[in-house]
Amino acid sequence: MDLFDNATVLARVLTSGVVMSIEKSDRELPGLERLLTKQTGRAKAVLLNSRTGAVHAALAGQGIGHGDSIRLPGADAATEAFVNWLGVTVTAQEGPAAYDHIAVDHSHAHRLAELAAEATAPVLVVDLTGLGFGPAAAVLTDDERIWARAERLKIFGAYDLRTMWTQDEADASLVPGVQFNYRLSPLVAACLRMALTHATRPAAVSGAH
Repeated sequence: MDLFDNATVLARVLTSGVVMSIEKSDRELPGLERLLTKQTGRAKAVLLNSRTGAVHAALAGQGIGHGDSIRLPGADAATEAFVNWLGVTVTAQEGPAAYDHIAVDHSHAHRLAELAAEATAPVLVVDLTGLGFGPAAAVLTDDERIWARAERLKIFGAYDLRTMWTQDEADASLVPGVQFNYRLSPLVAACLRMALTHATRPAAVSGAH
């Protein structure tokens, strides 16, 4: 993205008056969700404001928590430390990975669909921080239950962005035992969507022939 693109996105979001993820009229977060599900081939997306938030949501979505053991091949020391802080043990035993992970930056954002096609775990964590708009990540899955639990985790555990206005608890089993604020802002979502769209757009041909 060049400076003009950045200015266009900033102006669109700021003049809309919608700058928080809890606004009913927000269009930026759903727009990024649609783009990510399309590019990764997954049915559902949960947007979060950090990679660690996405890791937490990926585990909580599967009902993995304190006292459990998981396999995380290729995880760095920081990720293992965070998982251990959650009370989950990373093991070297054989078995499927708890989730697959893709870190996206400008050099290979155009390969997101290709990389996602290689993932086999029930949950895919996509770290979008490398695109340069601050910490951001997404959890992608085809499992409705995993998605619902992950959605709950990111907004203080009680309700989600779609039910918080009515506070009508539809499924108490989805409410996690801890409360976190992992919500992504519409402004960051708008910038990420523009960056991902540009990355997959064919380069313009210039010059005389």
